[in-house]
Amino acid sequence: MKIEDILRPECVKLPLAGATKEEIIRELVETLAAAGLADDPGELLGSALEREGLMSTGIGKGVAIPHGRARGVKRMAAAFGIAREPVDFGSLDGLPVQIFFFIATPASIVSDHVRALALVSRILNREGIREQLLRAPDAAATMTVLSQVERAEAR
Repeated sequence: MKIEDILRPECVKLPLAGATKEEIIRELVETLAAAGLADDPGELLGSALEREGLMSTGIGKGVAIPHGRARGVKRMAAAFGIAREPVDFGSLDGLPVQIFFFIATPASIVSDHVRALALVSRILNREGIREQLLRAPDAAATMTVLSQVERAEAR
């Protein structure tokens, strides 16, 4: 699995307008719906917010990987965004979040969902990559950063 398998340029939103956890998640879900990747954004949003209620998906170092599973998701897909100002996301390290990678999965898929979470977590755990993503001016530059990381890992 590669980032390009789940993240399309039209699902990269720079900058995100939201200022709260719910606003950010809603914005990322709406980005997927606008791209035709989520038939029922309400169901996906509900799933993601329910998941957040169990434990924050703020993994630390200014990164959150919110995710949801829904019948209205046609295939595993992702939305990526950078918040203008860091958002209190209840992260494990207590730091606010600026980098968001939302993963949407069909309700019937489990193993690929876990693989996608691990892939994104591994990439966004690298400080240099986070810095490059924060400086990326647009979706094309964001996709280039993510693609270069994967190519380098494949070597």
